[in-house]
Amino acid sequence: MNLKTNEVLKNVQLPYEKCLENGAHTLSDAELLAVILRCGTKERNVLELAGELIDRICVNSKLASFCNTSIEELMNISGIGKVKAVMLSCVFELSKRIASEPISSNMSFTSPDQVALCFMAKMRLLETEHVYLLLLDSKNCLLKQMVLSSGSVGASILEPREVFIHALRHNAVGIILLHNHPSGNPTPSRDDIVTTVKIKDAGRLIGIQLIDHIIIGDNCYVSMKQDDYID
Repeated sequence: MNLKTNEVLKNVQLPYEKCLENGAHTLSDAELLAVILRCGTKERNVLELAGELIDRICVNSKLASFCNTSIEELMNISGIGKVKAVMLSCVFELSKRIASEPISSNMSFTSPDQVALCFMAKMRLLETEHVYLLLLDSKNCLLKQMVLSSGSVGASILEPREVFIHALRHNAVGIILLHNHPSGNPTPSRDDIVTTVKIKDAGRLIGIQLIDHIIIGDNCYVSMKQDDYID
């Protein structure tokens, strides 16, 4: 066994041992990937390969970039063959599904922080704008959640009629709107403000309160209620 092989084996074992002794949360990003990859190549050990994956895939150092990476893109990296690419793709997809698990019914939403915490993980990964509608009962418990639109360039396409048809159908007393800004900046646009006011006023006429409109950015959010866009 040559020196390079010894080095590879040493580097493969370290993340496993570290995980067993201290837990997966103590591993660096490269170490976590190294555990999944298991081995490197003749030219690079597994930690070096994992580091290159992060450098090549993670735009602006964001691990979320992995979730939108295709098998073909992974295989373009030297040392990542079909088996490793499929394995990584499955891990990334599993991560997306965990983040996108539906919120349980009857969950009570009493603060913007609570709403943002429930939806931040999945909405910050979206590359296009999605608008969610939460339908609530008189105790702010969730009756139903749904996607009103996806892939649009702005929330301004929302019409009060579409929102309140769903609210009336499910006997909702209050509603919360959420949408993401793929740019990562949750600052409301002028269209966001105009649309929010229009939906708020329509809700008052029929007795269904717009409780909040929350805009999700990159690990941050804006509550239009807290910022006084909603009375």
